[in-house]
Amino acid sequence: MLDKTKEHDGQSPFHAGEQMVQERLGVRDIEYWARQVVRDHLPEQHRAFHTALPFLVVAARDDRNRPWATILTGPQRFVHSPDPRHLVINARPVKGDALEGAFKNGSEIGVLGIELATRRRNRVNGKVENADADGLTFAVDQSFGNCPQYIRERAWHRIDSNSAGNPWRGRELTDHQQAVVSSADTFFIASGYRGEGENPAFGMDASHRGGDPGFVEVLDARRIRFPDYAGNNHFNTIGNIIADPRAGFLFIDFTTGSLLQMTGSATVDWDSDDISRFPGARRLLTLEIEEIVELPSAIALRWEAEAESVRSLRLVEKIRESADVTSFVFEARDGGDLPPFTAGQHLPVELSQPPGKENLRRTYSLSGAPADPRYRISVKREPHGKASTYLHDCLEPGAIIDARNPAGEFVLHETDAPVVLVSAGVGVTPVLSMLHDLAARGDGRPVLFVHGARDRRHHAFAGEVRDLADNHPNIGIHVAYSRPDAGDRPGHDYHSKGRVTGKLLAELVPAEEAAYYVCGPARFMADVIEDLLQMGVVAENIRTETFGPVLTTSQ
Repeated sequence: MLDKTKEHDGQSPFHAGEQMVQERLGVRDIEYWARQVVRDHLPEQHRAFHTALPFLVVAARDDRNRPWATILTGPQRFVHSPDPRHLVINARPVKGDALEGAFKNGSEIGVLGIELATRRRNRVNGKVENADADGLTFAVDQSFGNCPQYIRERAWHRIDSNSAGNPWRGRELTDHQQAVVSSADTFFIASGYRGEGENPAFGMDASHRGGDPGFVEVLDARRIRFPDYAGNNHFNTIGNIIADPRAGFLFIDFTTGSLLQMTGSATVDWDSDDISRFPGARRLLTLEIEEIVELPSAIALRWEAEAESVRSLRLVEKIRESADVTSFVFEARDGGDLPPFTAGQHLPVELSQPPGKENLRRTYSLSGAPADPRYRISVKREPHGKASTYLHDCLEPGAIIDARNPAGEFVLHETDAPVVLVSAGVGVTPVLSMLHDLAARGDGRPVLFVHGARDRRHHAFAGEVRDLADNHPNIGIHVAYSRPDAGDRPGHDYHSKGRVTGKLLAELVPAEEAAYYVCGPARFMADVIEDLLQMGVVAENIRTETFGPVLTTSQ
């Protein structure tokens, strides 16, 4: 049963259903991180992202209070953001859409901005503040970014003329519709929960699900099922379903622009034997379909799979950096030039597995210098990590893996302010790349590299960082060991005992106008961000990436 007494904790970004799932799965401490990254406004980069998109996925309820998901499209810049609390969307659902006429003043909607070609996505939930014949003005309650996992890359284009077919409504999937669902590698979910009173955690949510073609299973004409994999531990969708099982699904035919919408009631299978049939699945979700809407050629957008963005890489070096971190250096299999990357970005990779087992897809930050013609990723061995175990134990020089183009928003921003790079554990990898980049620029701005590790055995890249600092007088280093061994040398291996905290940063960095780049485990991130904000550092000067369950997969 939901503990609704938690819903009005003014600090929590999660409602009772989300909290219940987090507690069940032992990840309730995600609260500390989420309080820093779930915002009541759109950060500037999210405003720019949403307003540049050719479409938005939107979740709302119809006049019978049933959730549906749809897609809104329009001409270039059909979305604009007059201020951080609003989006103006100059589009309406097409004729026959399940949500035609649903966007009224006060309606709760969830918006997903997703760029399939670059695998970026951001979610924002709120209410319709004003609706008219041209579109709607959307007021933000919550916004946050999502990780790039499970997004299938696709490039889009707009066709000059589009002739929409007649809408179709029914209660059972036709043979054609079953084929669409069973061959899909992408779909979208509408879910929501409305508790008593006002709480920004209430409302609608639009989310994305992806996998290999066939990952959605058609059980019969009224039921479909799909596996749920590891994600950001917010459990927005599942938390909504636990609190209110009504849900809507949207499948897009990317080659024809057709939409297949359905609404019904969802259930969660937490621990049956069926879960083992889906490698990597944590649970299964089933939708009992109540109604279906098919909209043939509804939109003028088309997408193509980005097969050309996949590049085969050859492992040329395998380097042990610490007791649990190993670096893997790759070059192009064909000997050609690799696509450039920006310091702080990540590399999506696919690791081939034996026949009968699903390939492993992970995203690892690039730890080398952007000027290096090769790619370097550095991976921590996780006790139960399938991918990290495979890389550490099985991948040897000469092996081939597939990778997509580097991507990611955790990058250095152009500023003359001092730069503070803050990391813990394997979170060092993207900021190490940034340190290489800043050293190569040679502009003399002050740079402080602050890193936390357990001890010297677990301190990766210690010599590499020292060499950069020795050759660049503008670069300073401070290393904190939480549990130094007897042989670890103060003043050489490390500078302070304990963890990296805001208090330590305040002692090291007197300038509030510095630009901070922070990466590490979720709890570490949340504590450091909270301390920085209390120190008077403005939120716009703190940029973050996490290693662990939130954004970047380290397993």
